[in-house]
Amino acid sequence: MRRIFFFFIVLILSTSLIQAQTSKHVIIISIDGLRPEFYKDASWGTVNLHQLMEEGSYADGVRGVFPTVTYPSHTTIMTGVMPAKHGVYYNTPFEPKGATGRWYWEYDSVKVPSLWTAIKKANLTSACIWWPVTVGAPITYNLPEVWALPKTDKKAMMELLSKSASPAGLYEELQQNATGKLTPENINEEGLSADENNARMSAYLIRAYKPNLLAVHLACTDHFEHEEGRDGPKVRQAVAGVDRSIKTILEAIERAGIKDSTTVLIVGDHGFVDIHTSIAPNVWLTKAGLINDAKKDDWKAMFHQSGGSASLMLKNRNDEKTLKQVRDLLAALPESQKKLFRIVERKELDAIGADPNAALALAPIQGITISASSTGEIIKSAKGGTHGYFPDFKEIQTGFIASGAGIKKGVVIPLMGLEDIAPLVAKLLGLDLPTAEGMLYPGILLKDGK
Repeated sequence: MRRIFFFFIVLILSTSLIQAQTSKHVIIISIDGLRPEFYKDASWGTVNLHQLMEEGSYADGVRGVFPTVTYPSHTTIMTGVMPAKHGVYYNTPFEPKGATGRWYWEYDSVKVPSLWTAIKKANLTSACIWWPVTVGAPITYNLPEVWALPKTDKKAMMELLSKSASPAGLYEELQQNATGKLTPENINEEGLSADENNARMSAYLIRAYKPNLLAVHLACTDHFEHEEGRDGPKVRQAVAGVDRSIKTILEAIERAGIKDSTTVLIVGDHGFVDIHTSIAPNVWLTKAGLINDAKKDDWKAMFHQSGGSASLMLKNRNDEKTLKQVRDLLAALPESQKKLFRIVERKELDAIGADPNAALALAPIQGITISASSTGEIIKSAKGGTHGYFPDFKEIQTGFIASGAGIKKGVVIPLMGLEDIAPLVAKLLGLDLPTAEGMLYPGILLKDGK
């Protein structure tokens, strides 16, 4: 009798899970540096993005995390929480003795459950192509974003990719079946072939394994926006290229016979700002004796820069005397310099879920970027574009499109947050991700096929 009762309980739970699951496959395509105008403005020529937008729902803008940079943003997408909770605060860890070139590559940096762990717990399959913070992640088919140091060591780069891929041999399998021989040149985001090859590898995994969740990072647009700013010939070529790469993935979904049961999400990490001037706040600290540039371990306060922002780190977190000295230094600056940024206090950093180790942060105005230099000129000319700014203005917002299984057509969300994506994926796939703090917008979901 107890066995029969247990059987019915399992049956009820299984049925409720199936009912909750409105999609069998979710494909997340991240366009690094995605801006809403790429799919809303016809002049960008993104036929496939525009079609996904027309057939599904989209956001006019997506508010990012602070700082608005790639790695913390992508981790928020996959966890539904802000950096203060997931633990990936910047692209690169704070290294006061000098930057080594390391980024937050390893998955063990993530301190909370993610969609990757939820997928595994549900006994479903997952796949990743070049997604940030996934080295060692619990992903069924995983080619993580990572590179060798120094970057000039091409042999080490290819060996690292092979070693980091999971299961063993996946990197070679992808070359044989999707891309042909990969080299540092054709996987480097400085060339559009990087997005093409990432799309081809994603397409192969979709056709061969039909994963329940696949996430791919397409990074070329970001590279050329850094080089040219928000617009320029190379930026437009990169946007056209990423649109073609998306078509490669869409064709694979159709050829795999899973189109009717697949949801495609187009996501981004940050917008972009044209820059003209660079400031180096660590030069102020060096001149004040708080950084000894000759002795790397001799410092009391240092700014950790992230493009359009800088976080103040204290060697002793309780060093109120040094913190006051920094405040007094900033307050005594000429008005011509003070107007270039605002101070983000700890209370505001807590509210947006930023690095809990920072005493305060500097948020420059649009057009100003921050240098990590601790010597030389404080103010220099700059060109191109950057991100990393405090996410309180339109130009730094990124975009979002949802299309396919389970998604209602024609819904527009004026403004959402990056943390709102993970709850949607969890709902679509019937996953349990209770730690996610984002908002699930039920208005973009179909009910009973309507």
